[in-house]
Amino acid sequence: MPAIRAVIFDLDDTLFPERAFARSGFQAVAKTYPDLFGDPDTTCRELETLLDTPYRPRIFNEWLSRRGLGEPFDQLVPAIVQTYRTHKPNIELYPDAVASLRALRESYRLGLITDGHSPTQWNKIDALFLRPRLDEMIVTSDIGPEFAKPHTKSFEMMAQCLAVEPQECAYVADNPMKDFVAPNELEWLTVRIIREDGLYRDAAAAPGGEPDHIIALLSELDQALLSASDAPTTSFDVVA
Repeated sequence: MPAIRAVIFDLDDTLFPERAFARSGFQAVAKTYPDLFGDPDTTCRELETLLDTPYRPRIFNEWLSRRGLGEPFDQLVPAIVQTYRTHKPNIELYPDAVASLRALRESYRLGLITDGHSPTQWNKIDALFLRPRLDEMIVTSDIGPEFAKPHTKSFEMMAQCLAVEPQECAYVADNPMKDFVAPNELEWLTVRIIREDGLYRDAAAAPGGEPDHIIALLSELDQALLSASDAPTTSFDVVA
């Protein structure tokens, strides 16, 4: 098996904590609508309690309903969501991400593939100062919503942009429900990182979505990358 030449990362809960973005967005919303939301700190705490519930996809609808503000939310919720999505986030890379990106840059081409609302993801990228740290970045919604993970298109594009073969690529991500199906199909090395605060830390893998390796910190990534050429059928599991 060829040695790995390119390492491509997911963004949320891989390089930085997604909860930090949510908290930043909740604060932006609370400050934008103080008459409606009241004390920003209280609002943020209440919204954060809904992150690990089935209400997460409609978190603002649920919060407004619990506050007794009632429906319809036809105009209010889209405006709130727009504020959340377009705010300039107050976020930072995980410490191990800072160190790993610096170390890996010496030996590998580096990339990023992330799903999500395009302005939101690019705001995150800029807040984290990732442009100078990476060689190529793809936000899948820029290609088209139909090409979000687990579609293979962004992975095929990334390998072409980095001028490497598929078997020379590794993808590091956190969500086994969608992240690893496409790179597995393309014969990439796949590495799942399980963060203690990750929103998908307990998620089960989709069919065809089992990663080759599981790590708890990006500092453990070197072992997985080296094993790709030395022992491609052997994996190790370090669960957070």
